[in-house]
Amino acid sequence: MEPIVTGVTGSQEEVRAIVTLVAQVEHAQRNGLPDAFTKLFRQDAFWTMPYGDPLTGLEEISAFAHRALPGTARQPLTVTYEAESIVFIRPDLAVIKIRQRPITRDGRRLHEVLRAHGDPARRRSCGRPGAAERRWASAVAANPEAAPGTLLYVLAKDDGRWRIAVAQNTTVIDHGALAAS
Repeated sequence: MEPIVTGVTGSQEEVRAIVTLVAQVEHAQRNGLPDAFTKLFRQDAFWTMPYGDPLTGLEEISAFAHRALPGTARQPLTVTYEAESIVFIRPDLAVIKIRQRPITRDGRRLHEVLRAHGDPARRRSCGRPGAAERRWASAVAANPEAAPGTLLYVLAKDDGRWRIAVAQNTTVIDHGALAAS
């Protein structure tokens, strides 16, 4: 799917370069490659993690990537990234909205796996989830597409190359879809 492109005129070449950057982020994360991931950021980048933790500068982003990414290559779940929209603020500055969806290593969408293994809210666990957690797990199992991730990147083009200047990674919750589950 091609992203929606708005703002000042961005060439197809620039759009392809940005979509390629998104694919490089996905590849680095799926394969646990912290150096490949880190090289996609500007030196002065700022990244807000899904639960609000900030990482400021390439040194902090790199340290996090080197701690977190190597283990992701061994996880049974990974994600896909899809560039949904690009807004060119200037020819060298763009904002991109990315949809993140969980999948298994063999490419199955998460809802297929959850439904195949039954309702996780009914399984016993060490932590014994409360009623709210059981309802949440049951609703997500019934409709996991209602809780994908979303990323917002501000990209800057320096020396002919797009890099991430600001990143915000957020869990999206479609309350209406979950309530209907």
